[in-house]
Amino acid sequence: MLHPFPDGEEVRLYDAAECPALHDASSYDSGLRDVSRGTPMKLRKLGRNGPQVSAIGLGCMGFSEFYACDAATEADAIGVIHSALARGLTFLDTADMYGPYSNEILVGKALAGRRGAVFVASKFGIQRDPANPKMRGISGKPDYVRASCEASLKRLNVERIDLYYQHRVDRSTPIEETVGAMAELVKAGKIGGIGLSEPSVATIRKAHKVHPITAVQSEYSLWSREPEDGVLQVCDELGIGFVPYSPLGRGFLTGRYRSIEDLDAKDYRRYSPRFQGANFAKNLAMVDRVEEIAKEKHCTPAQLALAWLLAQGPHIVPIPGTTNATRLRENLDAAGLDLSAADLERIAEVAPSGVAAGERYDETGMRSVNG
Repeated sequence: MLHPFPDGEEVRLYDAAECPALHDASSYDSGLRDVSRGTPMKLRKLGRNGPQVSAIGLGCMGFSEFYACDAATEADAIGVIHSALARGLTFLDTADMYGPYSNEILVGKALAGRRGAVFVASKFGIQRDPANPKMRGISGKPDYVRASCEASLKRLNVERIDLYYQHRVDRSTPIEETVGAMAELVKAGKIGGIGLSEPSVATIRKAHKVHPITAVQSEYSLWSREPEDGVLQVCDELGIGFVPYSPLGRGFLTGRYRSIEDLDAKDYRRYSPRFQGANFAKNLAMVDRVEEIAKEKHCTPAQLALAWLLAQGPHIVPIPGTTNATRLRENLDAAGLDLSAADLERIAEVAPSGVAAGERYDETGMRSVNG
């Protein structure tokens, strides 16, 4: 049965510069890539013994829907992705529900001739009805897992997906059954690692007993701190990497939006609780305080927010989204920004846990997280 589910997830990031020729390979090569400015992009492991990826990845959802896209054509979008690779980014995140389906196709085209330079993550589990764009369903049934993987492999035009997430936990299907099916895909060489998005601590533990989990992906930023209430701790305990989506608060933490009217008329965020009325004003006051610290550090609020996330642990790899070449460079430069203990204390003072006004999703959306 399909039921309403909120649109949107990761937010904001572009340049049409061509990526230098990179060797072809059937799977991701974690060797160091130099960014175009000549400074090596920092690398991180997704978990204690996990794969090595760039310290900052790229959430690709915005190229296809939910937000106004600065890349006017498919060629422009691919150009932005190629620019990211040229600057040392190696981690791309997509999902079958983005578009739906078209985002994976786009990423697959961007991968052509560059497969060995990219660690590709995709997701399954959120069902969409093309005839009714506002309807959503969630499935973790083994047959659905296998069918979804085969379809994603074809759209991405790859032999293996490096990291495959369950996009939302299906509460009607035991997690052991879902992860069991994913483990079969690992054994068959169709996926490299298993991920979970927005799981509870209990679900992580149950899943990890079936097969080691490579990474957990949940919303985490200066204004969304729920993972600090157990998820980050269990990931550290079990050696699991953590991938924050919406690390810039769906763009709000950049300071770019001063009014709801700054958003496109069809932008999903116009219906997000934190962008509504009094919540918007209260959240903007917090962003202004963060911006003051950023000015003192000679960086942007977005860079400060990303550097804060990187400082929360060595196996945390945020995936800010953007469709703009300038924003892309801005985001990637955050990997080189070091924050002192004093900096972190000041940030904690102006953006403590629970500082955000409003829930991160509407009531329906909130029921789908912490599964």
